[in-house]
Amino acid sequence: MSEPRGWLEWGADRARDWIAVPRATDDKYTRGVLGVLTGGADYPGAAVLGVEAAMRTGVGMVRYLGPARPADLVLARRPEVVTVPGRVQAWLLGSGMNADRRDGRLEAALHAALAEGLPTVCDAGALDLARGQVGPRVITPHYRELARLLSRDGTEVTGAQVAADPGEWATRAAAGLGVTVLLKGSVTRVVSPSGTRLTVSRSPVWLATAGSGDVLGGILGALLATHAAVIGTDAEALAALAATAARIHSLAAIRASAGGPITALDVAEAVPATIAALLRRVPSH
Repeated sequence: MSEPRGWLEWGADRARDWIAVPRATDDKYTRGVLGVLTGGADYPGAAVLGVEAAMRTGVGMVRYLGPARPADLVLARRPEVVTVPGRVQAWLLGSGMNADRRDGRLEAALHAALAEGLPTVCDAGALDLARGQVGPRVITPHYRELARLLSRDGTEVTGAQVAADPGEWATRAAAGLGVTVLLKGSVTRVVSPSGTRLTVSRSPVWLATAGSGDVLGGILGALLATHAAVIGTDAEALAALAATAARIHSLAAIRASAGGPITALDVAEAVPATIAALLRRVPSH
């Protein structure tokens, strides 16, 4: 399907400019600290995938502050993760959570994170909380999730409707909700409330696999943490970073797949080499 006029394909050359390379004077705090509140009883592995992807994208530290079982799994995979509260530059919320099953403690924790007004990725079980909050927010729904979110206004929207015209529905959502929208699909669409419209295409078909969106959330969360200062002065930085996350995700999948099947963890593990190739200006295969 051809895109309407006004959409910009976000390629590797543009993504390269939004990768933060550490300076000799940086430490783990100045490189960016990402707060993560993800995973739940049904999908504890989402926390592992998001944290893995974030750390491989280049943050100085991840603070995981989610439920106990996912925390144990995260620490088993990544013992360097910090599990005590403290200062962060950005948040990743909701991956692997069910909005209908949030208890009071989790609800309070999510609202407290959003109330800080920091750059925030709202995924899955936190999508419904993004509306009306302070600070720069990116939501990362797929077609059915966006349809459910828009149906909360009293007008029934179906996943089939969103899939039939994803660019239009992503644009409506960004304007109506006041957030940057990253709508996942075979072509990823990123729309800002002010009308910036970006696409990321040519992802491998093998990327449609369980946990892939959790990896994307981790990549994006890391980019927000490493660019928090820029986001504070440039309203359109959020859209650029969201599209960059989608491009890194796509290129990592191409690298991991080499034409064959992949898992979400394969994609996360391919992120460092993907970023290194981008910085060296090596073309993707």
